Amino acid sequence: MSSPGFDLTPLRLVWLALALIGAGVGLAIGDVLWRGVSASEIVAQIALLAWCLIETSVRRNWAALLTIPALALGIGCALPLYLFIRSRRIA
Repeated sequence: MSSPGFDLTPLRLVWLALALIGAGVGLAIGDVLWRGVSASEIVAQIALLAWCLIETSVRRNWAALLTIPALALGIGCALPLYLFIRSRRIA
């Protein structure tokens, strides 16, 4: 029996795959560290950052803070990563 924190449901695998694809795309097209990022993407990243910080302080899901450095790879990596981390079972 696996521990509840590491249950990889099909949906969690989709979030993880999308995060990896988003990171790969961000690296491939050079949108790393906010170079070449449009204003609307920056607004989306700020919204995700606020959501992550506020919800982390409420749920005490500290692993979700790993989303913050992932924002440097773009919203296509950070959002699925956040959803992957958030969708795990909380003990």
